[in-house]
Amino acid sequence: MQEQIISQAAEAIIIKQGSNIIKRRIKKSYRIPEIDEKLRKLRTRSEAKIMEKLQGKINVPKIIKVDEKNKEILMQYIQGKKLSDFLDSFPISKQLSICREIGKEVAKMHDLNIIHSDLTTSNMILVENNTKTNKSINNKQKPAPELSNSDSVINNNSNFKIFFIDFGLSFHSLRIEDKAVDLHLLRQALESKHYQHWEKLFKAIIESYKSKDKEKILKQLEKVEKRGRYK
Repeated sequence: MQEQIISQAAEAIIIKQGSNIIKRRIKKSYRIPEIDEKLRKLRTRSEAKIMEKLQGKINVPKIIKVDEKNKEILMQYIQGKKLSDFLDSFPISKQLSICREIGKEVAKMHDLNIIHSDLTTSNMILVENNTKTNKSINNKQKPAPELSNSDSVINNNSNFKIFFIDFGLSFHSLRIEDKAVDLHLLRQALESKHYQHWEKLFKAIIESYKSKDKEKILKQLEKVEKRGRYK
């Protein structure tokens, strides 16, 4: 089956294969080969486990197969719009609605003690009601189960869904500090990429962020932001 590279970052290549995505971790020549092999294997395993834990809790691509030997994750291709490219094109009312949904989903992630570590709109896919997610895969591979309300697509009352992608830097943590830093990085991403309305957008996120530790996290967020200002 024909493969098409659609993205290449420092750690991995993203390849579209039919109606699937392959995330392939690339070798690092500057590392000792044995260490590089171990790191890429551990990170592949960790990312897949985190995505599987989030399955049915928030919208993430469906994991189809994990190949630790080749450092690959085969997953569902989400047909939608990269939020970083389209958020600013919407009326402000829709931008705020989207950000409220982001806040709800990030809170669920944090309540599962998962830190994304790269919360930017580049790692969010907007799927509108008239856009279907691709579920079919190569006939030689085991089909992915149909998506349902209790599966990877979590319904909301809006006419869209937000899928979170790229958990390559993610990790588990109970620390309030880590959750606050996650929000701080999201704030910085909005300020940088969506500067026209970033304050309103981040406020909408925080208002809908209903984590069980919200008060503690927001207090720590203030401290994190002060540290940033006075560096």
